[in-house]
Amino acid sequence: MKPGGGLCVLNVGGRRFSVSPERLRASPLGRLSRLQRCASERELLEVCDDYDRDRNEFFFDRHAEAFSFIMLYAQHGTLRFVPHMCALSFYNEMLYWGLESSDLPLCCQRRLDDRMSDSAVHFFPEEEARAPETRTPETRARWVDRMRRTFEEPTSSVAAQILASVSVLFVLVSMVMLCASTLPDWKAAESSVDEHRIIEAVCIGWFTAECVLRFILSRDKCEFVRRPLNIIDMLAITPYYVSVTVTVLTGENSQLQRAGVTLRVLRMMRIFWVIKLARHFLGLQTLGLTLRRCYREMVMLLVFICVAMAIFSALAQLLEHGLDLEAGNRDYASIPAACWWVIISMTTVGYGDMYPVTVAGRVLGGVCVVSGIVLLALPITFIYHSFVQCYHELKVRSARCSRSLSAEFLQ
Repeated sequence: MKPGGGLCVLNVGGRRFSVSPERLRASPLGRLSRLQRCASERELLEVCDDYDRDRNEFFFDRHAEAFSFIMLYAQHGTLRFVPHMCALSFYNEMLYWGLESSDLPLCCQRRLDDRMSDSAVHFFPEEEARAPETRTPETRARWVDRMRRTFEEPTSSVAAQILASVSVLFVLVSMVMLCASTLPDWKAAESSVDEHRIIEAVCIGWFTAECVLRFILSRDKCEFVRRPLNIIDMLAITPYYVSVTVTVLTGENSQLQRAGVTLRVLRMMRIFWVIKLARHFLGLQTLGLTLRRCYREMVMLLVFICVAMAIFSALAQLLEHGLDLEAGNRDYASIPAACWWVIISMTTVGYGDMYPVTVAGRVLGGVCVVSGIVLLALPITFIYHSFVQCYHELKVRSARCSRSLSAEFLQ
């Protein structure tokens, strides 16, 4: 028995809300969207507290004001706490209607996390009350969502932590084998080469299975392919299969020098496996999120450096070589050559492979060094504050997953 074709009336705590069937079906509130999938009155009564068939009215014995705020979120996409209402009570209402703490804005998430920490609350009675719902036809969807979190969030459960630990172990083993394979003694031992190929195949098999399962469990396949970490995973896996294919086709014949170079390049691309550790370490995630949010500041920094390189390299070429073409400093024979000196001077690296010899050139070098320090320091403040904010956000998210893990132990 599905809701009627007209407007559906939601009676929440004595307050009525009229909702069209289309909006009910597309609602982000899991409990409301389930109304459209109910095939009998018995299933309806599992979702709501009572149902009036004549008036097409559904009764929910819940907090009316909290639901009005939740409905505003369903309509406009913005969710806020109800003023003068306990954050934990409102979170219970969110759980009842099918929302998670991730639907809250960052400021409200911090408020909820602080309140949960103060109360030492790991799970809510409302979550236990929702336990029978897992026996509805949504069991498969919930299982898929739990599996997805297991692969995507390493701290979400015990199984996720075990899976993450195994994945990190495979990454470390593959990196050790990659480094060892470049040793001369390793190449001379045929047995070591065979062992390396076996271990490499096992590691690749694990990474491939992990990537395929995460792709199958993902909600949006296109979004999955566009994510940077998933692109890195595919870049780390694909060269192995390409190199195996090339080896099978060419037999690594020494006469096919071009194929040999291709194989070496493809095998060295396995270094991308190191970036897979970003899935399991908060510091690397913070670095990636900071770079993504501070791309404007990074572009600004690159513009500063490029402008300074253009100016100082031109002046250095003129002072060191352009004024005296015969006896001038050959290291500064061209502006592109002087650009190398400018970049290592601005970053205060100073390899010493080229340096000015004239008085004017040395004065210019001092100005170049000081300018580099100033220009490089200007955008650092913005990047630093963004890094701190990203670290706090990821730390809060990790703490929330750890609380879910604690609840799993308690249950």
